[in-house]
Amino acid sequence: MTGLTVVVVTLAFATLVGVAVRRRNGVAREVRGEVERLTSGDIHAELGERATLVQFSSSFCQPCRATRRILDEVAGMVPGVAHVEIDAESHLDLVRSLNILRTPTVLVLDPSGRVVRRASGQPRKADVIGALGLVIE
Repeated sequence: MTGLTVVVVTLAFATLVGVAVRRRNGVAREVRGEVERLTSGDIHAELGERATLVQFSSSFCQPCRATRRILDEVAGMVPGVAHVEIDAESHLDLVRSLNILRTPTVLVLDPSGRVVRRASGQPRKADVIGALGLVIE
């Protein structure tokens, strides 16, 4: 009976953790604490006039392809928004300095390059548009 209880409790805990991780996946969160500011030199591309979507990807990452499509669509819909994709494997110093732990990770930058939102995992299009709405006045 004790073994069955341990199994049931373990499965319940794992289910709760799985639900929590899934709910956070791809959702843009406010950046707290010391805010990073990126320049066009850091990302090897020009910053957007109104905002910049910076995507960290890796070659083996399947969700990165879908994220690229979503961010390209949103950048095409909203004037003055740029989408920049960075290969995480080729820019390890930047990845470490920004504490990027997984791909895809998306940073939303304001016009001055300040990181204002951050999402790990594949975002939904509506979430990206919502995050941009908080940056663009």
